[in-house]
Amino acid sequence: MAAAWAVLAVLLVAAQATSAALVVAPAFLWAPKNYGFRSDDAKEVVHYQTVSPKGLAKSVLEKGGWSNLMCSKEDAQKNVDVAIVFLGSKLQSSDISKDKQVDPALVDTLKLSFTSSEFSMAFPYVSMSDDEKLENSLLSGFAENCNSAFERNRVTYTDTCTVTGQDLKKHRSIDSIRDLVTSRMGNNPSGQTDLVVFCSGGFEDLDPAKSEGELLSELVAMLKKSGAKYTILYASEPSGLLENPSSLPLGRYLAEKTNTTKPGRGKCDGECLVKSTLLEGTFVGIVLLIILISGLMCMMGIDTPSRFEAPQES
Repeated sequence: MAAAWAVLAVLLVAAQATSAALVVAPAFLWAPKNYGFRSDDAKEVVHYQTVSPKGLAKSVLEKGGWSNLMCSKEDAQKNVDVAIVFLGSKLQSSDISKDKQVDPALVDTLKLSFTSSEFSMAFPYVSMSDDEKLENSLLSGFAENCNSAFERNRVTYTDTCTVTGQDLKKHRSIDSIRDLVTSRMGNNPSGQTDLVVFCSGGFEDLDPAKSEGELLSELVAMLKKSGAKYTILYASEPSGLLENPSSLPLGRYLAEKTNTTKPGRGKCDGECLVKSTLLEGTFVGIVLLIILISGLMCMMGIDTPSRFEAPQES
């Protein structure tokens, strides 16, 4: 029995060491109206798969309908004036379900935007790496999945971004972004969509400094007030190590929060059934493995004599 528990402990430690290398953060995509992104219902959709930043870019283009905005297509109808990529550095996947938040304004803005928008998606598990900055990974993902049709000349950045190999067009204040949005609303005959990358910290000369939640809330309020057609992708690149994504409660937390507005979604769906079946099978396999090892150890411990003495004759 002791040997069985030792083997199981080694396996668990190895699994935890592997998962500890992952830095996982959430991403949210929303638009106040469904500007033809998808023909079906795409409100409060949660994708539970763990994806890389470039995988996130691909999902945003394909599942989020941004391919019509970012990729040059003659038949594409671009009904959005501006697309915002807001990059944070504080939010972790496990923070969404916590009662005490590091930045309550940020979480409140994300929750309100996710639940009140006609078009909203969540990607709870985006795995980060130190190889490349998040803004570079997303832009590379857009370019790769657009098949060289990504319109880089339509991309502008805040002055805190560190995008490599680009002739940066930088915004140094929220007023600069407001001017861009206003100009595109009044004079955009080509119907092209501008992409604004809003990096962590906002602006270099921001005084006084503001939290991510305050910056995002101010940006959303500005877009609403302008009357522009917009869509926002929020992604976070936190520092530090996180727990295994499979143990994070964010995905189910988002689903449970939306079950109150949509009847019938509280039941265990196909993915839930598969996961529960695999979990049950894993537990049963572990128990059988422990029983097998224990039985073998007991059999090896039995001291049976190799020969028996002949009975004595009376």
